[in-house]
Amino acid sequence: MDPYAGASAAMKEITSAVVASSLVLLAVFIPVAFFSGTTGQLYKQFALTIACAITISLFNALTLTPTLSALLMGKHTVHRTGFYGFVNRIIDGSRSGYHALLPALVRWRFAVLGMFAVGLVATYFAYQTIPTGFLPDEDLGYFYVTVQLPEGSSLADTEHVTRRIEGILGGFPEISVVFEPNGTQFGVNAPNRALMFVSLKPWHERTSDTESAAGVMRRLRPQLGQIANATVLAFNPPAIRGIGNLAGFQFELQDQGDTGIPALAAAARSLIADTKRDPTLRNVSTTFRTDAPQLVVELDRQKIASLGIPLQDVVSAMQVYLGSQYVNDFDYLNRSYRVYVQADTPYRDRLAALDRIYVRAAGGVPGLAETIPLSSLVHTHVDRIAPIITHYNLMRSIEINGVPAGGYGSGQALAAMTSAAQSLPSGTTYEWTGISREQIEFGTQALVIFALGLLCVFLVLAANYENYTDPIIILVSVPLAILGAILALDLRALPSDLYAQVGYLMLIALASKNAILIVEFANQRRKAGLSAAEAVRDAAQTRLRPILMTSLAFILATVPLVLASGAGAASRRSLGTAVFGGMILSTVLNLFVVPVVYVALAGLRERMSRRKPAAKHANGHAPPGAVPVTAERTAGGEIVLHFADGSDPVRLARPE
Repeated sequence: MDPYAGASAAMKEITSAVVASSLVLLAVFIPVAFFSGTTGQLYKQFALTIACAITISLFNALTLTPTLSALLMGKHTVHRTGFYGFVNRIIDGSRSGYHALLPALVRWRFAVLGMFAVGLVATYFAYQTIPTGFLPDEDLGYFYVTVQLPEGSSLADTEHVTRRIEGILGGFPEISVVFEPNGTQFGVNAPNRALMFVSLKPWHERTSDTESAAGVMRRLRPQLGQIANATVLAFNPPAIRGIGNLAGFQFELQDQGDTGIPALAAAARSLIADTKRDPTLRNVSTTFRTDAPQLVVELDRQKIASLGIPLQDVVSAMQVYLGSQYVNDFDYLNRSYRVYVQADTPYRDRLAALDRIYVRAAGGVPGLAETIPLSSLVHTHVDRIAPIITHYNLMRSIEINGVPAGGYGSGQALAAMTSAAQSLPSGTTYEWTGISREQIEFGTQALVIFALGLLCVFLVLAANYENYTDPIIILVSVPLAILGAILALDLRALPSDLYAQVGYLMLIALASKNAILIVEFANQRRKAGLSAAEAVRDAAQTRLRPILMTSLAFILATVPLVLASGAGAASRRSLGTAVFGGMILSTVLNLFVVPVVYVALAGLRERMSRRKPAAKHANGHAPPGAVPVTAERTAGGEIVLHFADGSDPVRLARPE
């Protein structure tokens, strides 16, 4: 056969399979692109990219590829030696063994179907037990160190602690730059707080796992925990900028019953104490405090009035000396400067400063000094209060942060916090915020997205094959692919996160592709008059090489994702590992499961068709294009023909 005729004959055989495979991928990802929210935006990037690529690839496969095949491919040469000969011997041996094994699998199809049912159960339990997450903690090249001293600490005390932390960080060769703005922390200005930005060296200089951001923080946390009189924690930045301040979970404890700040703070302390005993959680803490010292100054109004001192003078003196007072502006070297008046630090940093601040008394009072110290006009005492009171959903709230412990996913951490929150006292409730809220919403959307993908694939295949049995045969390959993906993730201790879910969607189409190749060619062979067992055995053997080569090519293409390093490596490892494991298991097992399911459903369809009342045709002939599979003679002598495509049986009248 010349190349042009060969290309034309090949396209007649595989065009339907190529179109069906491409439509399956489009059916999986196009509906996902219309989901809203943060999850929808993340899915949209993959959906539109893959949809555009598959559309171009389909056009190329139907037009350019057969043309190039006819022009460039000459006479086929079978290599018996060298590398190509080695590959051919392996594939030929696999094909021979596979061809010999298929009849036994068909005979023992109920045992194979039973093992497939066990695989379905294993897939369900594996999906329920694997740690879950939303987005992996990426190595962004830097991390945070939060510092909080006891309330009432001075800025000098905070600077002393941050200098000590700098000394600890200097012992890590992976760290390049440390920058710390003392007196502020995520928009909260307080002298007892600091936020340190720790920049790491470039990724190519940090190749091992211990040199990653997570590895550095694991080695750093025990040393930070030894710092007394300060709460020092190391956190990763959030995976998505703008959703929260820190990686991990954000839990909002709310005062729903107006129980008051002391009761709310006690509930928060009790909840944090409970989480300390949970191995799933780590670094559970809050920055909320109720012990900030506040100096309360009460004016002795009667004494001030009896001395004839204007009340405004007393208040102004305290404002100017202890606070500050704007005076005016002045220009110098073409720049404007504001002038504020205030007592120098040594004269306002102690309670005794009130003895050195005077106000002028009214004149003419016998035996009275002209100036009176403020300490004799006021009464002072120290009170403990909450320096900052935050609200969430218009209710007083306390934000609690934490991260999952090693070996656990963020989904398990959220479940542990939810379980601990069941013992909250009456009048308090909780909400999730930040990236934790997005994860909870994603958990409900993930099943919807996966179910929608399966439904769209089923409908597309049903429209393509004009029946419901072929789509079912094709889709039985999906659960085993998901099982392989989950096992691969679990083997690498990776959670099932959003990127793994994208991999599951890809596996719906990729696993279906191999089944489509078998089912499509088996249907062609059945139209040629072969039985279901003979047709699927012939199809599986014929399509074994393209199935193995395309699957192997895709598996090898995911290896760089599986072994990814550097920026964004966590998301690539999650996606690559899921697809890698799913394709390996589905390729191997579906070569045995799909033919057996094909034969089982074909037999079921034939038995159901026999139960239908046979339709008599006026001319006594079969429908146009129908190929009979079985024929039987009735007691009355009529011949009944049954067809492979499920058409109504035809009775041929006995000749007169």
